Amino acid sequence: MRKIIGLILLIIIAVGLGLALVRIPFGTSKSRLGEYYIREGRKETGATNIVTSVVANYRGFDTLGEVTILFTAALGVGAVLSIGRKRKNNIKHQPASLILRTGCRFLFPLILLVGAYIFIHGHLTPGGGFQGGAVVASAFLLIYLGCREIRISEKGTKAVESLAGLVFVAVGLVGLAVSGYFLFNFLPKGISGRLFSAGVIPVIYIAIGFKVGSELAGIIDALVEETE
Repeated sequence: MRKIIGLILLIIIAVGLGLALVRIPFGTSKSRLGEYYIREGRKETGATNIVTSVVANYRGFDTLGEVTILFTAALGVGAVLSIGRKRKNNIKHQPASLILRTGCRFLFPLILLVGAYIFIHGHLTPGGGFQGGAVVASAFLLIYLGCREIRISEKGTKAVESLAGLVFVAVGLVGLAVSGYFLFNFLPKGISGRLFSAGVIPVIYIAIGFKVGSELAGIIDALVEETE
């Protein structure tokens, strides 16, 4: 009986998904918003990466919500793992293999450099704050795997995270004061394709990069401390 009920539910879900997909205007001219972004995005925002212009300009308030969700998740993970646990500073760590130890020493600064490049050039090339921040956090994960005696500063990550969030909100409020729109692109857009272009978009992406990187690094640190 359960198998029959399960099969019926699967059929209902499949039919519902099929009807929903049929109504999506794939490849039709009904998607005027997307066409507008492609046609006017570079001229209005100065960003050659149209995805960036959408994420950090046209729907920048939605991006603020995404960053807030990530901050809440990081705060929740830290709160759960910190219950009844004291940070251990005098732990005898088992040495990692030679490959990991060598890798963490030589690759750590290079990974940080790549992550910074990704979110600094997010308005010019594929990538941005979220991707660059994740790459930066992977550098700290490599540190925990290869150089196990090293730990990041919890206060430092929280300070960077808070400062980056304040920069994001401050840029948005300045745009609100200047034009009446939150995250309005009030800075000069410069020459499209140059590093110093696209107005506030690079500033927003740098703030997101630091915020995402510090939050994910903090989560990694909390999880590593919990398993020791």
